[in-house]
Amino acid sequence: MRLINETLLDEVTQQAKESPRLRMNHNLHDSLDAKAQRLLNALEPGTVLPIHRHRHTSETYVLLRGKIKVMYYNNRKEETEQVVLDPKTGSYGVHIPAGQWHTLEVLESGSVILEVKDGPYTPLGKEDVL
Repeated sequence: MRLINETLLDEVTQQAKESPRLRMNHNLHDSLDAKAQRLLNALEPGTVLPIHRHRHTSETYVLLRGKIKVMYYNNRKEETEQVVLDPKTGSYGVHIPAGQWHTLEVLESGSVILEVKDGPYTPLGKEDVL
């Protein structure tokens, strides 16, 4: 049994704080070839995620703790929509359609999302980053 609890979230958060990228994944799937990519993503304020898209899969974020802002963009790099996720206010997650340009900003230390997308794992190509 792989329990997702406060201890695990604290461990992954500590790894994110120690990482130069200020984020750390904890994979729940067995391999990068898995048909479903399921992972915890601990994110700290200041982490930089480029505006990007996943052309072949949608993506779902469920915020387990913390606070983040998710932003959508068009092809001209103009922000078109945003939402603040905060479990304390009843805003728990977002589903991002395949092909949608997006990024996020971490608003609170200790933020952890459960992230789900179709596999296998595919690194972003140059055409998938604005």
